[in-house]
This record gives sequence, C-alpha cells and structure tokens, in this order.
Amino acid sequence: MIGKGSDELSARAVFHAEVTRQRELSGWTLAELSDRTRYDASYLQRLEKGDRLGSVDAAGALDRVYGTGDLLKDLWRLAKREVQANRYQGFLDLEAEAGSIQQFSVSVVPGLLQTPGYAETQLRTDRPATEELLAEQLSLRLSRQERLTGPRPLDYRVLLDESVIRRPTLDPDIWTEQLEHLIDAAARPNISLHVVPFRVGLHNLLGGSLTLLWLPSGRTMAYVESSFSGQLVEEAEEVGQLRLSYDRLRDLALPPGESLNVLRTALEEHTSCLPPDRTSAVPSGVSPRTAMQTGVTA
Repeated sequence: MIGKGSDELSARAVFHAEVTRQRELSGWTLAELSDRTRYDASYLQRLEKGDRLGSVDAAGALDRVYGTGDLLKDLWRLAKREVQANRYQGFLDLEAEAGSIQQFSVSVVPGLLQTPGYAETQLRTDRPATEELLAEQLSLRLSRQERLTGPRPLDYRVLLDESVIRRPTLDPDIWTEQLEHLIDAAARPNISLHVVPFRVGLHNLLGGSLTLLWLPSGRTMAYVESSFSGQLVEEAEEVGQLRLSYDRLRDLALPPGESLNVLRTALEEHTSCLPPDRTSAVPSGVSPRTAMQTGVTA
C-alpha cells in the first residue's frame, strides 16, 4: 500500500514502492541484489527508501534481474517527469514571492519580458499536444509579468546574451514588437537591462540560463535551466558560486544606457529590412508599433 490516501500518491512513490516489492517477491537480500545488478547495496537501499530516484540504467538493471520487462524503467521515466514538473512549479512559487530577481538568458528573451506573440512562437516550438494546453501555458507565462508592473513592482536585473537580440522570429512583425517591448522595459525604473556582447567571449554561464531569487526571509535561491530541464539550487555554497559567476558576467556586460542603444540599433536595422509599405509612412525615429498606436504618419 502506498501512502495513506490517494492525495499522497505520486509516480515517484509508486516507483520506490515497486522497487521494494520486487525485491521482497524475489526473497533476495540487498547484498544478493547488489551481486546480480552490480550496483552498491547502499545505493539500492536508497532507491527503496525513496531517498534518491537513481538513474534509468539502474531501473533497467532491476528490470532485467526481476524479469519485469520495462516496468521499472517506465515508472522511473514517469517519476522523473514528475520531479522536473515539481521543480518548475517550485521555481514559479519562489518567483512570485521574491522581492528581487537577477537573471541571465543565453538564447531567448526571458519569460518576464516576452510579448504575447514571441511567447506563443516559443511555446509552439515544443509542439504542445493541444491548442487548449498552449493557451494555458501562454496565459501562465504572461500572468507572471504582472510582477514587473504591479503596485509593488519587482526589482529586476537581466543580462541578455547578444545572441538573444540577434535571433529574430520568422514573423518580422512579432520581432519588431518584441524589440520595442525590450526597449520599453529597459526604460522602467525597476528594471536594469544589460546586453552581454559577443566580444566578452567564453564564460561559465554559457551552458544555460540562470535566475537568482532574493526572498523576504533573507535567503537567496537559484534556478538553473537548459532547453529540457531545470533545477532549483538551495545549497548556500552552490548559490554563492552562481552569484559570483553572475556578478563577474555583469561586470563584463554593457551598462544599461549602452545596452539600450544596442536594442535601438537592432530595431532600426530590423525595420530597415521590412517591405516599404510597412515603414514608408512612419517618420524617422518612430517605430511601426508606436505609429499604429498613436496614429502618427508622415
């Protein structure tokens, strides 16, 4: 029996319970199982107790010795997916609580600064199962942005790798709007936006994106994210190392004023390549979106 009720049931709990059940059915001790799988007995014991999830290879080894096909491997994959989802939810909870956030993005505009069009375009790259799921994901992402504009706006510092503003969307109008939105955001008093130029060269945050969250309790947490996974970092020493890496990169980044000029130049270069019917009626120095909103024409 797993837990005391259905509310406590989880894929991870099912996996650990089944690992334990299969050994009990076999009648083997942990030492005997270790001999058959070549995994250390203490490692196998932690799998049974739920102290660790282990690897898919370990689950596969257990399947082989128990003759359970792919049962334990399949349960492991479900548990792994659940753990990753819970980590992201944990990050969202901390983001909603944080009074200050510092972030580095290596490849895409961060969710807090995405326009609806850009956000939808990015979410579609993951091929959501249904339009309803896409709509839910989009609504969640955009709702997070209220932290930047509410009555007590979040203090937000963001470092954007230059590749972020050199990778346009296929729809030029969406990219125009996104660049304009970044320019607008950079002018807000609670937002400090820095561009990390290519000339900085290699640095140790290039492997993914980093978010540092300052909580009301005084703690600082970190969230490290790649294209396919994310991990909350709570250990003070590890968070300290990530903060140091972030501070060093911030020192190499362009200051906000220069970064704003880079964004404006990127917008000018982009709009200069648009068909004449999209830009000819807009006076110099006025973006297409601003022209549509204000009714400005030549």
